[in-house]
Amino acid sequence: MVEFRWHGRGGQGAVTSVELLALAAIGEGKYAQGFPSFGPERRGAPVAAFNRVDSERIRIRSGVYRPDVVVVLDEGLIGLVNLTEGLKEDGVLIVNTSKKAADVMKILNYSGAIATVDATSIAWKELGVPITNTTMLGAVVKVTNIVGLSAMDDPVEHRFGKIASKNIAAMKQAFKEVKIK
Repeated sequence: MVEFRWHGRGGQGAVTSVELLALAAIGEGKYAQGFPSFGPERRGAPVAAFNRVDSERIRIRSGVYRPDVVVVLDEGLIGLVNLTEGLKEDGVLIVNTSKKAADVMKILNYSGAIATVDATSIAWKELGVPITNTTMLGAVVKVTNIVGLSAMDDPVEHRFGKIASKNIAAMKQAFKEVKIK
């Protein structure tokens, strides 16, 4: 089983991301969960959401406390939230940032695997807005190989309708541009 924790801010689409990834995994015949963690959050406040994906039925119904993958939608959370808390030693941190991986690692005092992509720039170019959730899905798919990139198409098309093609373009661009260290 692969467990994910997503960090973003209210309104950035972290919950949508976990739903789309879960639907793509299910579409490939896997078992998946996608769920948010809600408290008194408001638009702009830090939020977390979670995924589990496995080839066997998932019987766990608790939160994700030891993720294999941590995804950061907003680089403004670096240093604000403990992004690496509970991340497994062999896990990977995937960050939307314009910073170099080494700089992020230094700020976080983190020495594990990291992948970076400037999803905000991609989102501005492809979508015309700095909402990075679907863009980051491209990076997640490339880094984890949890589903095929094309498995994301149907869930994205269903969710976004007329603007799905822009979201898919952003996702594919992040898939190409993500840097893994």
